[in-house]
Amino acid sequence: MQRDKFFKEVDNLHHPNETLVRTHCSYCGMQCGMNLRVNTKTNKIIGVEPRYDWPVTVGKMCPKGVTAYQQTNHDDRLLKPLIRDDKSLKGTKLGFREATWEEAYDHIVKNFQKLQKDYGNDSLSVFSGVSMTNEKCYLTGKFARVALGTRYIDYNGRFCMSSAAGGFLRSFGVDRGSTLPWTDIHETDCLFIAGSNTAECHPTSMFRIWNVQERGGYLIVADPRETPIARRADVHLDLRPGTDLALANGILNLLIENGFADEEFVQNHTNGFEETKELVKQFTPEYTSEITGVAPEKIIRAAELYGKAPNAVVMFARGIEQQHKGVDNVSAYTNMALVTGKIGRAKSGVATFTGQGNGQGGREHGQKSDLLPGYRKITNPEHVKEVCQFWGITPEEMPKPGVSAYEMFELMDQKVIRGLYLLCSNPAVSAPNLNFVRNAMKNLDFMVCSDFYLSESAEFADVILPTVTWSEDEGTVTNLEGRIIKINKAQEPLGESKPDWQIQVELAERLGKGKYFSHLKTARDVADEFRGATKGGYADYSGATWEKIEKQDGVFWPCKSEEDEGTPHMFLDKKFYHPDGKAKICALPYRPPAEEPCEQYPLRLTTGRVVYHYLSGNQTRRIQFLRDMCPEPYVEVHPETAKKYNIEHEERVRLFTRRGEAVYKVKITEAIRSDTVFVPYHFGHKESINLLTNPALDPMSRMPEFKACAAQIEKQSIKKV
Repeated sequence: MQRDKFFKEVDNLHHPNETLVRTHCSYCGMQCGMNLRVNTKTNKIIGVEPRYDWPVTVGKMCPKGVTAYQQTNHDDRLLKPLIRDDKSLKGTKLGFREATWEEAYDHIVKNFQKLQKDYGNDSLSVFSGVSMTNEKCYLTGKFARVALGTRYIDYNGRFCMSSAAGGFLRSFGVDRGSTLPWTDIHETDCLFIAGSNTAECHPTSMFRIWNVQERGGYLIVADPRETPIARRADVHLDLRPGTDLALANGILNLLIENGFADEEFVQNHTNGFEETKELVKQFTPEYTSEITGVAPEKIIRAAELYGKAPNAVVMFARGIEQQHKGVDNVSAYTNMALVTGKIGRAKSGVATFTGQGNGQGGREHGQKSDLLPGYRKITNPEHVKEVCQFWGITPEEMPKPGVSAYEMFELMDQKVIRGLYLLCSNPAVSAPNLNFVRNAMKNLDFMVCSDFYLSESAEFADVILPTVTWSEDEGTVTNLEGRIIKINKAQEPLGESKPDWQIQVELAERLGKGKYFSHLKTARDVADEFRGATKGGYADYSGATWEKIEKQDGVFWPCKSEEDEGTPHMFLDKKFYHPDGKAKICALPYRPPAEEPCEQYPLRLTTGRVVYHYLSGNQTRRIQFLRDMCPEPYVEVHPETAKKYNIEHEERVRLFTRRGEAVYKVKITEAIRSDTVFVPYHFGHKESINLLTNPALDPMSRMPEFKACAAQIEKQSIKKV
């Protein structure tokens, strides 16, 4: 674009010692385009500017994005390996000393090999994250299964995107987080957004959402809180936390009853309609209202707006997914698009707001306990055979499926798992039922953590390996649309830090598995192997070369050859990925939250994000501006509830559930239901709300129920002097 060219020319005139590096933000799935400003004399990143040529966000950035560059040269960076000398200090920042890489590697290999000799290969585990590049995610899966030979690998997307994945797989036969490109969204006629505080969690999407209304379209929002986007909605469905399944069934019943079903589409391209139609008949507006707390007239209006819209997009996020029936919630909302035929064409479809930068790609290529590269299933013998042949191992050498993230901590508690290699994740803050999880980590025989900061989880480690930030390496990530994009290196690694792919190659060599890894000398080497490993899978990236990604501003998967330009719109041919080519309309009986309020715990607790922080806060809580804007967590309480408990604004109260307790400052607001309290989850140690959350798991996705549990609140007792 001319405007982008102009800004580059002006910047170069004023900054002769700078160069601009085209890349993307390190945080959420929007992956906003940015140019990192690099001082060519010092080789240091000194600033950032937006990229107006990036079609998804067109120069938009949020408070986290404009300060993301500050994490790279932060004073808290880990610059050398650390080894714990005093195990009695596990769970604290104390007891570490600096070491060389060779000493750290020797210590790791010695302990890993001893544990596997004494207790078997599966005594070791790998827990990773999806803020890494696709290449690193891929190699982490290969490292676990080939270098360590363990079945126990899972990732933090289990706490984020796994229910969306399960719902899409069941409904469509394939999991891609958006069936259409984000550039379609502002051109649709109706947006139905469930469980997403979009204005704070994905603010650079908002200009497209507002544009729908400005063009005369409609916005429907389902959320227990009156978030900024809910305040602007044409209909705000203010449901009780954990009741989304009833609401979706109620909307679907009205769509069918009022003649909005696309009978031709349903007949030719779906299965399950008649069974679903019969099940949802009971979800009248009145019955749905009894369960959800949403007024019947709101439910009727929402169904009418969505049903009449020529084009519409159903969108959702963690609010509906982080429940013990999250997969059912996703399929239930997806039913709306399938029954009305508003999918498989431009300006209509289903999309999920991805919380982590590579939440899509990170779950496709081998970090998940049951998946192999290209979204192949480790339970499918043919898929296993294909990957084994590519890796050069036999099917007998491929470990069996493991267990989900929270279940891995249960196995640590039982001493089935005795060692942990943790990278790019902070479960000591992000996992549910943290008293249990932290104790499980403390009781490990040996733990390695790879990070660029000393996180709350790293405090439990025996060895900490200093890794690089996103701007000190290169590779690809897949944004919330399913668009593969390129992250470019802007600065050489700080201190002695190394990228995770290099650490894994060097460890594999020392573990006697070098023949499977030693050929990987550069990030490009890993990228080339990664693309080859995905070939033939559902998530086929084999044609998405770095050159094509740069040329096209990203490539949508599947992309099966170098001639293939990718797939921005899914299902244009109305062919879904189930064996018969049809989508599944799912009949889903309502289930209440795993914990309902009672006399002892009369309130509903839900959690979420604020605009200034990211995930566990390990990065953003260190950035001064972001910390100043939101220095501590708080509990949102409705005025009626505050009056009932004699609580004042900004007073500190004790919030507790069956699993734990914490003390928070009160924020009294009418923007929340009177039966509900809300706490953001970005804070560590005693401030973490996940000390209280429920680990009840979805039977398919194994997602914990972060978004709904029974709670109580009380004034803190006044201590006598």
